[in-house]
Amino acid sequence: MSVEVDFVDKKEIHLRTLKQSGHVGFDSLPDQLVNKSVQNGFVFNVMCIGETGLGKSTLMDTLFNTSFESTPSPHTLPSVKLKAHTYELQESNVRLKLTICDTVGYGDQINKDDSFKAVVDYIDAQFENYLQEELKIKRSLVSCHDSRIHICLYFICPTGHGLKSLDLVCMKKLDSKVNIIPVIAKADTISKVELQRFKAKIIQELNTNGVHIYQFPTDDETVAETNTSMNSHIPFAVVGSTEFIKVGNKLIRARQYPWGTVQVENETHCDFVKLREMLIRTNMEDMREKTHTRHYELYRQKRLEQMGFSDVDSDNKPISFQQTFEAKRSNHLAELQSKEEEVRQMFVQRVKEKEAELKESEKDLHAKFEKLKRDHAEEKRKLEESRKALEEDYLDFQRRKQQLVTAHHTLTLGKSKKK
Repeated sequence: MSVEVDFVDKKEIHLRTLKQSGHVGFDSLPDQLVNKSVQNGFVFNVMCIGETGLGKSTLMDTLFNTSFESTPSPHTLPSVKLKAHTYELQESNVRLKLTICDTVGYGDQINKDDSFKAVVDYIDAQFENYLQEELKIKRSLVSCHDSRIHICLYFICPTGHGLKSLDLVCMKKLDSKVNIIPVIAKADTISKVELQRFKAKIIQELNTNGVHIYQFPTDDETVAETNTSMNSHIPFAVVGSTEFIKVGNKLIRARQYPWGTVQVENETHCDFVKLREMLIRTNMEDMREKTHTRHYELYRQKRLEQMGFSDVDSDNKPISFQQTFEAKRSNHLAELQSKEEEVRQMFVQRVKEKEAELKESEKDLHAKFEKLKRDHAEEKRKLEESRKALEEDYLDFQRRKQQLVTAHHTLTLGKSKKK
């Protein structure tokens, strides 16, 4: 059977079902897809959020049945820091690139108002990195490392009294950015009755505050019944352990106490097996898909809208990305021309103002020069008059001197004749 497509317009597509006369072979596409996926390997990124000492690293070691050799974190950090480590795991012929991101110092500060901010910024940064790669002309989405967080395990302190305000605020900030599964850490520290009340209290507070946690999908008939049942067990009460004890002929993960032993993989002791089944064995691909189709798409939509792109124009008619780009480019060029004209006018105005200032300064300088010139001429006239007066005095002095000399000579001759 095949389908023929008649394109009437962009909105209407008519499909006609056709029969084939023999086998073609495209029924092997699922096998080709599986082989290609196995060849390329898979990526899964987990974020663990919770206070220091709740057993986040231990649970990761237990979930993936290995030792990630993480170092204990102190309680004295001034702010929340996120540390991501990537590992290569292989099971049978399937390779998994696993990234575990830990929130070091979360909830350890006296002022916890901004404890969630570093987490939100980190998740947004991974979305932004993927978006920038997607917008490149030469993209390498296949080879680049996809660091977007696929699941957030939120570790709840086993107080038995409900969620802390920090838990509610943080999950509310994250529920539109990442798939959240709340887990009750160190669930072996409270009784079964208290645990059931604690679970009901947590779900009630999440619903009251409008926090949307990840729900296992029920649209696939093969897992619908199991996932529906498991959705009722959230939040999972978990216990992790790196220690093994021998029960019969088997080594099992467990925690030993003076009063007895808690077996990690015993479903009557805790929900670890349920969490592992849902997280890894049944719904890992759904979490990856929802991260891309829901959370990343929401971030991408908001970012493109911030950049000024839209699917419709001002008349609510469909508009292509190219048309939007051309319109933005035209608007940008018009704004540049407007700013250029504004700067030019401002430059002309400032030049005119400067010219006026220079002319005024020139006028003042000319006035000062004329005044100095007049003062100089007056001073010169006075000096000339003084010089003439001094010359006249000098001539007068010379005349008087000559007269005195003549008179003295006459007097001397007269005395000589008398003798």
